[in-house]
Amino acid sequence: MAHEPAVQARSEAPAEERALTPDEFTAAVAAVTNAFGDPTRREIYLAVRDAPDGVTTADVAERFALHPNVARHHLEKLAGGGYLDVEIARADGGRPAGRPSKRYRATGAATLAVPLRQDSVLASLLAGALDALGPGPAEALADQVGYDYGRDLARRMDPGAGHRSVRTAIAAVADALTAHGFAARAETDGDAFTIVSECCPFGDAATRYPHVVCALDRGMIRGMLAGLYGETSPHFEASRPDGSDHCVARV
Repeated sequence: MAHEPAVQARSEAPAEERALTPDEFTAAVAAVTNAFGDPTRREIYLAVRDAPDGVTTADVAERFALHPNVARHHLEKLAGGGYLDVEIARADGGRPAGRPSKRYRATGAATLAVPLRQDSVLASLLAGALDALGPGPAEALADQVGYDYGRDLARRMDPGAGHRSVRTAIAAVADALTAHGFAARAETDGDAFTIVSECCPFGDAATRYPHVVCALDRGMIRGMLAGLYGETSPHFEASRPDGSDHCVARV
């Protein structure tokens, strides 16, 4: 019998060690709600989890009596949050003709996790390393690390060549950022696209090293978009470390 997925913090530390900050609580609720707030999407996740060989969009569309585009939207939402792995389906050992067919499988984690905890010892070590590097090199390193991590996330969401529209790519990026504790959403105003983040999962580090944290965030967005859409140069119009209510990245 299928059960609803459990949610736990990534850290092994007992939950009672430290109460969640308001930002952490908001990020946790946003991550779970974004992925599982829709009852149909919850049922789809459970169906995928119970399918050892994974499912295709056509499988989900048929089982839940959905239009293929609606089924694909639910699957992509779950993949963007990191709850499903995606691979390109192969036929007779080769790539099928036409549009590649994707197969979705539940990730290997037994439980769903949200990034709420920080390791204080590791945080202290990284803080010392950032101080030793100096602002310029630390910012450049953070941007590159973020970019590489973003590209890796994009490969997991879309193993084929990036072919999404900018609108769907930005929506997928916002989903992935939400799963990482940013409580992000995509906004469109004419030809302008922005990603608005309500929370910052880096806590005090964002206040102490705003140039590094914002560079890491910007690098993640740039890396994910590079993999899903193409090379872009997002820039921040507002950031929480600078006193704004939200972080706003314009693409």
